[in-house]
Amino acid sequence: MIIGAHSIIYSTSPDADRAFLRDVLKLPNVDVGEGWLIFGLPPAEVAVHPSEQNDVHELYLMCDDVKAFVAEMDKHSIICDPVTDEGWGLLTQLRLPGGGKLGVYQPRHERPDVMTAGKPVRERAS
Repeated sequence: MIIGAHSIIYSTSPDADRAFLRDVLKLPNVDVGEGWLIFGLPPAEVAVHPSEQNDVHELYLMCDDVKAFVAEMDKHSIICDPVTDEGWGLLTQLRLPGGGKLGVYQPRHERPDVMTAGKPVRERAS
């Protein structure tokens, strides 16, 4: 039934942010016409948190070593907020070239099985 997820980052400078995702994060991509890039992502997960309102969504990227990630971003002159320990993970926010922020964290929580073409696939040893 579900074959994937499509996330959107809205930007006042989409070309700069697309270049960052392509050239710095090196995400695989396809050009669907006129420079409009769609990026592949690693396995994803979704959580539902309580809120006082609906239609509030967030996107975070996950990494295996947030301090190494911040050091790598520094080499590309990408500004990252100080890493904070949130209990569930080590979190930073990076400033996209277009001015927006994107959360990146090193998870400490349990991760679900990866799903592919509607079927769970085990990637990690239990």
